[in-house]
Amino acid sequence: MSSLPVERHVAAPRDPWTIRSVPVRPTGAAPSSVVWINADTGRRAPHAAAPWRARLGRQPIVTPDGRTIGYEFLYRAPSRRPVRVDRWTPARQDGATEAVLDCVFGGSGVASVAADHLAFVNVTRSYLVGELPLPLDPARLVLEIVESVPADPAVLAGVRALRARGYRIAIDDFVGLDDQVALLPHADYVKLDIRDLTLQGTALIKLAARFGAVLVAERVEDLSTLKKCAAAGFTLFQGNVVQPTIVLERAAAVPSPRAG
Repeated sequence: MSSLPVERHVAAPRDPWTIRSVPVRPTGAAPSSVVWINADTGRRAPHAAAPWRARLGRQPIVTPDGRTIGYEFLYRAPSRRPVRVDRWTPARQDGATEAVLDCVFGGSGVASVAADHLAFVNVTRSYLVGELPLPLDPARLVLEIVESVPADPAVLAGVRALRARGYRIAIDDFVGLDDQVALLPHADYVKLDIRDLTLQGTALIKLAARFGAVLVAERVEDLSTLKKCAAAGFTLFQGNVVQPTIVLERAAAVPSPRAG
């Protein structure tokens, strides 16, 4: 499958993160603590064993010419087992968001996983209404609101306050739900899964663009689809045509929760 010439980020030399599932090491990359996976064998260089590791999914968001503007960061379980966070209780979803924010903005800092690009992170209602704290880095953090978050008065007021503080807002998986439409005037980005476009067509695109938000096409699998999305008004793209989601790991800086 052809792919865009996407920019690749190599972590800083003293960064504790290990990148898994990356096909090849870019030619001429600077020495780093990053461990690059062999695409054929799946093996990596020896690394000090850790009883527990923080894990983080990362996928780039790019322009039509492959320039990276940001990364979406996703929760990945330390157990390495697949999880469906969208089916969790609100309290557990809060914990997943906290884990991602801590991985991205804690420790060695956002530059170690995103360089100078934006960090898109799914956040729960608790973060939007101020019940839980956000990293004090509004210039870098884009708050993705998933479709399960209701646009009640407290959420709308919270979103307005967050934007006033400099945070950017993205509506994730936009399908035209009433709560999503209520959030449109406050959105800097609207992300649409191209599979939903096959069901709702250009009407959904026009609705998403009503207030001038930047449109992001998700799950773009090939260049032909990317070109169609660009012609339809999308200016940012995310999916396997750019790069599949990779998994970053780092040794925990605190004792393992399994330790007795």
